[in-house]
Amino acid sequence: MGVRVDIALLIKAALMGVVEGLTEFLPISSTGHLILAGALLTFDDEKAKVFDIAIQTGAIFAVILVYWQKIQNTVLALPTQKRAQQFTLNVLIAFMPAVVLGLLFGSAIKTHLFTPVVVASTFIVGGFIILWAERREARRRRYVMTGITDDVFDTEMAPGGSSVNSVDDMTWKDALKVGLVQCLAMIPGTSRSGATIIGGMLLGLSRKAATDFSVFLAIPTLIGAGAYSLYKDRALLSMADLPMFGVGLIFSFISAWMCVRWLLRFIATHSFVGFAWYRIGFGVVVLVTAWSGAVQWHG
Repeated sequence: MGVRVDIALLIKAALMGVVEGLTEFLPISSTGHLILAGALLTFDDEKAKVFDIAIQTGAIFAVILVYWQKIQNTVLALPTQKRAQQFTLNVLIAFMPAVVLGLLFGSAIKTHLFTPVVVASTFIVGGFIILWAERREARRRRYVMTGITDDVFDTEMAPGGSSVNSVDDMTWKDALKVGLVQCLAMIPGTSRSGATIIGGMLLGLSRKAATDFSVFLAIPTLIGAGAYSLYKDRALLSMADLPMFGVGLIFSFISAWMCVRWLLRFIATHSFVGFAWYRIGFGVVVLVTAWSGAVQWHG
């Protein structure tokens, strides 16, 4: 007997895949958007939570495609080139804090914090943090334009800070700091990419270096999270779920591929202020509709 196809469920899976792909690498929280979208679509049971994590792999395949040349060059150079070895080590170092804290607190966080109200509140807080970080970055640029060096700015604004213009210039200490900042994204609505990009900029990375490293760090982080979730909750799944997961992965891949290509062009000439105001506005809308009863959010 063949697997019965539920068209309505596949449509929901496609929509969730698009949401994942479009939001994973932007500083607006893919997990938060998936929680909200799942609440609206009544796609928020325990199996749906596994689905949300698993389809992140589709977004990662898109990143691997976009950054294939850098990944290929790094792999080929690993046996002989110190720079490639340092870059790989940096990614692994940054990955480890999320592994440790995820294993310790992941289940408790999913149980108590994966709610629309928590997500909306974190959207707003994160939005204001981005605005503050961007004002700081704008001031740094003004210092540079008036002839004051980055060293002077870092001494005044962030003692001990450094200026890292490329992921290849990062030290293991830079990577560890970004990895620790990434752990903040365990709180839904924070945004993994937002935490690592904005956190990286505050720690002395250039906007491009912070964005690139955030994307590379996503590869082990999201693949690891997806594999662990599928293994831990394998009892919830069956062969009948394959079409749903397949559709979600495909749509996540396509939308993430488009989004990452756009993001790399966007950061060359724009700040993240627009994303900050989006977070704040969206968060306020969710809170108002929840408190007024205009939308019956689940969770």
